[in-house]
Amino acid sequence: MLELRSLRYHAATAEEAVLRGVNLTLEAGRLALVAGRSGSGKSTLLELICGLAEPSQGEILWHGKALNARQRRWLCGLVFQFPERHFLGLTVGQELRLGQRRLPTEKAERVLAQVGLQGLSMQQSPEKLSGGQQRRLAMAVQLLRDPRVLLLDEPTAGLDWSVRGDIIELIGELSQERVVLIVSHEPELFEGLSDPEQRWRLINGKLETLQLTR
Repeated sequence: MLELRSLRYHAATAEEAVLRGVNLTLEAGRLALVAGRSGSGKSTLLELICGLAEPSQGEILWHGKALNARQRRWLCGLVFQFPERHFLGLTVGQELRLGQRRLPTEKAERVLAQVGLQGLSMQQSPEKLSGGQQRRLAMAVQLLRDPRVLLLDEPTAGLDWSVRGDIIELIGELSQERVVLIVSHEPELFEGLSDPEQRWRLINGKLETLQLTR
């Protein structure tokens, strides 16, 4: 169980705090969703959870134990919005092996199959993959680390409607065994996937219960 207690973030260069006393409790198997407009602090929230930034106040706990930034980086996997912009490998194989030089080919192929990329050539250039394939590859890179918490920043952004459904279905499968938190400005896309009691909207740095209606 992941807990955020009274989390506050105020950047040194900003006039006002981005997050003001955020409290959350997230559990495996109950996919969580935070909605909000661009600039509302959704991405900042994910960066704090995964240890890329430090809160000005508050705590982040895993099963009741407060974690520092280094511990959170080991615990969490973050898939950025438009993750293809962050690819570093010249091939799919290189991308999967970043930070894992001795990654067995069998393990790489297994995780590719898990995200629906079975049969993909390890010599393929990530830049030449379709948008949906690139999103799946980014998830595969994180899954190789076996994170207990998977954080997804606008996971359907920029994808065709024909591809979005497949990505949403994949996210649902991945959420069964780990904590999964999605941030999105299109929360209605995840209505059938997210737990009704695990939906919030980020407004003025605080979380409010989100009710989705068609």
